[in-house]
Amino acid sequence: MEARTVNWTALRGPADQAPAAEGLRERKKRQMRQQLSDTATMMFMERGFEAVRVTEIAEACGVSEKTVFNYFPTKESLVLDRWETTTASLRTALADRATTPVEAVRRILASELDDLLSWLAAQADPAETRVQVRRFFALAGATPALRAHQRDELDKVVTVAAEILAERSGLAATDPEPLIAATALLGLWEVHHRALRRCLDGEQPPAEIRALVTEEVGRAARVVESGVSSLPG
Repeated sequence: MEARTVNWTALRGPADQAPAAEGLRERKKRQMRQQLSDTATMMFMERGFEAVRVTEIAEACGVSEKTVFNYFPTKESLVLDRWETTTASLRTALADRATTPVEAVRRILASELDDLLSWLAAQADPAETRVQVRRFFALAGATPALRAHQRDELDKVVTVAAEILAERSGLAATDPEPLIAATALLGLWEVHHRALRRCLDGEQPPAEIRALVTEEVGRAARVVESGVSSLPG
């Protein structure tokens, strides 16, 4: 399968989607970023992450290795940088005192799920795309460097979430309460991810996937809510 057969935008996040108003320069940059990521993803799935050099990805896209690193700071981020958009969403959502932290996270996860399911339904061959998505998840789970990258990025997001929760609670960012609350909130992504993987291993239609994933996240969220709600403010 060639890289262009599957557009991996939904697994990379809203930053790779075209904004409502986009100039020519911005569109070319977004398209190059997507081409680099799509090409790298397919090469990694075909040959393994460690077997592919960044120079090969650059050559396949007709650019220099320096250009690749201008768009992606590390080899791992070529396929895993969604936490950047998640962090941006959390900064906005958790700062809204009218919404509980758990509800804010559930809304972000619901939006991400809607994006993924809409993307899946729009593919020319949704069934084959599911196969490719399962291969993508398998690659991320079986590659030590990618697993380490995920852990590092998650730690950064937990730190950001803890700082926001501390500010809204009147606590210090170094206090244990906002840290454990942030860790629990980010754990909802793991519940979401595991439920989604199970659904994509089967043949459930999008509506059923949405219901099943949402239900499992909701069950986990009720457990988290009991603890996070004890924070001041």
